[in-house]
Amino acid sequence: MRKFLLKLATFFGVGLSPKAPGTVATIATVPVVLLFNWAGPLFYMVATVILLGLGILAAQAYEDVKGGHDHSEIVIDEVVGFLVAMVWMPLTWQAILIGFVLFRLLDITKPLFIGYLDKKIQGGLGVMVDDVAAGIVVSLIMQFLYTQTNWLGAQVLVG
Repeated sequence: MRKFLLKLATFFGVGLSPKAPGTVATIATVPVVLLFNWAGPLFYMVATVILLGLGILAAQAYEDVKGGHDHSEIVIDEVVGFLVAMVWMPLTWQAILIGFVLFRLLDITKPLFIGYLDKKIQGGLGVMVDDVAAGIVVSLIMQFLYTQTNWLGAQVLVG
């Protein structure tokens, strides 16, 4: 189980990317978003919650082995954060692109309470919570865009 958690922490090696591992992991999550969305909203939400719990355990296991906090190789937080950002979104290229850009922007800059959560909460929960918070904020922005504009495009499945 420990080996699995360590691999999950890096999203099975994606986090070992020499450049921008968080961005690479978010891109690698797009097929997961498509798959989860194809499986239906209940599956999407349950799988995301399960991944959140496993992500906390995985991040903690990685920190226990490597020491320190929030290593750049740990990218399961980006995976879960982007899944949260894209929940209940239409699967258009516009929605995926806007969701991706907003999520990376908030994950990198950590504005408002997101930065506070990143600094104050330690361990596996601390690794995950700021990305989940960024995902929730992005989801709220995306819900607004979805209901108030046509920026997310027609609701055509891309998967």
